[in-house]
Amino acid sequence: MIDSCKRASAAKITAVIPYFGYARQDRKDEGRVPITAKLVANLITRAGADRVLTMDLHAPQIQGFFDVPVDHLYAAPVLNGYFQSKNYNPDDLVVVSPDEGSIKRALGHSKRLGGRLAIVDKRRENALVTKQTNIIGGPVENKICLMFDDMISTAGSICGAAQLVHEAGAKEIHIACTHGVLCGDAIEKLRNCPVDSVGITNTLPLPEEKKLDKIHVMSVAPLLAEAIRRIHHHKSISDMFRAPGN
Repeated sequence: MIDSCKRASAAKITAVIPYFGYARQDRKDEGRVPITAKLVANLITRAGADRVLTMDLHAPQIQGFFDVPVDHLYAAPVLNGYFQSKNYNPDDLVVVSPDEGSIKRALGHSKRLGGRLAIVDKRRENALVTKQTNIIGGPVENKICLMFDDMISTAGSICGAAQLVHEAGAKEIHIACTHGVLCGDAIEKLRNCPVDSVGITNTLPLPEEKKLDKIHVMSVAPLLAEAIRRIHHHKSISDMFRAPGN
């Protein structure tokens, strides 16, 4: 599509990519491992894109793989709005980071939603197996626990963290993420996981066979539409995520 627009003499091309595939292949951690995130970035740039609009990259530094401007959106306002609509008492909330790498994300949600912070100590045994061992902070007993992540792929890590929080006595557990990849046996894991709800956005379509009563899909279309409008009118994208008065 980019090449077609380029050959049709488009004055400017912005590639809108809500979910950037291959985002997890962003480093060479052993021999003969491709850095496919960089390859895809090169393909998009060489095809003729002048700008890229994407959302919640697995690693923000992937923006540096592109040789054109990247507008990196965050689904946090949509996810926070979902929980704010439930009118939870902040004193009953604990925002749980499912691993050490998600602490900054959890802090951001805690700042907007209130509640205390807890961190699940996750140990990776190999590329496919993780083990959750301890909960740092909290406490989570008799609390409503909210867990956030950028994506749920096989659901092993997030379900393991939820199970640990459940065993620690959480009253309710709710999961929210931007990208519901849900590959492999993710749906079966979520079905059997002790969580009350799973919120995902529509950056990826949810097939009929993967729908569960506990899965709630939120739309990021208004967020993308506002960003596209601002790009067209040469206005700031970052202003969309600044708190009022800042």
